[in-house]
Amino acid sequence: MPFSKTAATGSVLDRVLVLEMVRVTEAAAIAASGLIGRGDEKAADAAAVEAMRRAFDDLYIDGTVVIGEGERDEAPMLYIGERVGGAPDKGPKIDIALDPLEGTTITAKAGANALAVLAAAEKGCLLNAPDVYMEKLAVGPGYPPGVIDLTKPARENIAAVAKAKGVAPNELIACVLDRPRHAALIAELREIGCGIQLIPDGDVAGVIATTDPDTTIDIYMGSGGAPEGVLAAAALRCVGGQFNGRLLFRNDDERGRARKLGIEDLDRIYLLEELAKGDCIFAATGVTDGSLLEGVKRRRGLMTTESVVMRASTGTVRWVKAEHRAD
Repeated sequence: MPFSKTAATGSVLDRVLVLEMVRVTEAAAIAASGLIGRGDEKAADAAAVEAMRRAFDDLYIDGTVVIGEGERDEAPMLYIGERVGGAPDKGPKIDIALDPLEGTTITAKAGANALAVLAAAEKGCLLNAPDVYMEKLAVGPGYPPGVIDLTKPARENIAAVAKAKGVAPNELIACVLDRPRHAALIAELREIGCGIQLIPDGDVAGVIATTDPDTTIDIYMGSGGAPEGVLAAAALRCVGGQFNGRLLFRNDDERGRARKLGIEDLDRIYLLEELAKGDCIFAATGVTDGSLLEGVKRRRGLMTTESVVMRASTGTVRWVKAEHRAD
């Protein structure tokens, strides 16, 4: 694939670059799909990482990974701080947050909602989040500003969203990761009659599900990975949703990692525009079938993928179905 040098013209995030980001997530999804149901999480993740890294080489960008596979000594490629793209010092300078395989366990077990995802923005516009937990609260578009507030109890947020939607609290459905740490949250939601969709993994897909009425999910609540929080916030930024996030630290080592990345206020609640600001792109390709996207389908000589790509400055959401020759 030749460089798309038109991506260097006009704004930093050119419309051509928007579509080319899909090629990157497609490559990662196809590579991971060969290991669906094989029970090997590490192999599936490694295949996605290697394919995504190669795909970046075909883009005319000077990119820097701000959220990736970990620190340099933890990951051989796509580590935080790594420069990617085929035009170092020449192409547009872009910060990239990525997860080549969001749902490694899902993929290994052939579950639902595994994705290859990335977000791209102008330099300095994505929060360089440490690999710690983040408490998250999110809703899709169409609600008045400030309808959710992470400083308030779950029942108050449910009541506020229900009022804005014009329904009773027991008519809402909240998406929550199925983890022991969420036992109290789940009990509180059930006490007020709120429906709960528990998901085993894949909280990027869980947050994005709030934007699609067909999923019937109204709100996302609970804690998950902070890097995934930034990726999900970038998607919501493109479609006008709302997101609150607060970093959670288990020990001094994690606090030190945050300060190393320039985060001083460890109790800060981040709003959507503080996690992903300015113009940004979000792209995702399904690895396994899910509520958001169909997974990779393989048949003799062909593979099919389904992707979504969004852009904040235009509010455009494109659904991309593609056929790929098996070679």
